[in-house]
Amino acid sequence: MDWDKLRIFHAVADAGSFTHAGETLNLSQSAVSRQISALEESLRIPLFHRHARGLILTEQGDVLYRTVKEVFHKLAMTEALISDSRERPSGPLKITTTVAFGTTWLTPRIKEFIDRYKDIEVSVILTDGALDLSMREADVAIRMTAPRQPDLVQRHLLTVHSHIYGAPQYLTEFGSPDTPQDLDGHRLIVYGEDAPVPVSSINWLIDAGLEGERRRRPILRLNNLYGIYRAVASGLGLAALPDYMVDKDSPLVRVLPDLSGPAIEAYFVYPEELRQSKRVNVFRDFLLEKVSEGNF
Repeated sequence: MDWDKLRIFHAVADAGSFTHAGETLNLSQSAVSRQISALEESLRIPLFHRHARGLILTEQGDVLYRTVKEVFHKLAMTEALISDSRERPSGPLKITTTVAFGTTWLTPRIKEFIDRYKDIEVSVILTDGALDLSMREADVAIRMTAPRQPDLVQRHLLTVHSHIYGAPQYLTEFGSPDTPQDLDGHRLIVYGEDAPVPVSSINWLIDAGLEGERRRRPILRLNNLYGIYRAVASGLGLAALPDYMVDKDSPLVRVLPDLSGPAIEAYFVYPEELRQSKRVNVFRDFLLEKVSEGNF
């Protein structure tokens, strides 16, 4: 099988259309279509079902796609190892973490890492879903739960604590609760139930200090922790936020300071194949250095 045609096939299968694959490959739609037709003719089997809404892999096409995807993964891993054979860390490093941690803690510090290691090409993907590191959707991850995959290396990074915060203008208007039971009379902002939550205990504020089945009714549900932070900062209400989001320059005030949510353990995670990667190792050490400087 012609490697160039397989490369185009992989792009088409990922994109679901000749047009989108052509944009990725910088080829015309007709050129992509001709290459796929030629590959199908050489194999004497159809690889795609053609529909008005796009392309769907046939059973044989799916078998080929899974094999080609694995080959691409191994090539990407080999490229990474070759890049790390140089004396100075260099090459691409794709990092993924949660939206909240990435937005408020990681990205303000990433400049220092980039300035220190100018030959490393950094990409950051912020998502509350877990990307597949074994398939190189990212090289490394900072996760708020321990990974379950046996082929991933994990290093405990920090323990995340959360407390209740409010804006000065809110506390001036509505007062500050003196006991957890006083939260019944306050406007509460929580994480939306219709979205996958970053950690299972994220909405502990709803029943903090309550007994039995009763839960408080929030004034707002929002499926993004940074969005919750901004809503609190606007004076809308109180919310439980990870302490890493509220630094010394934040205007937010901690209320009921002795009341905290369940501790969350954060991990630095990467595939076993990258254990010897200089890029991964220097980034791990950088994170540990920055964590040691903070108060969590």
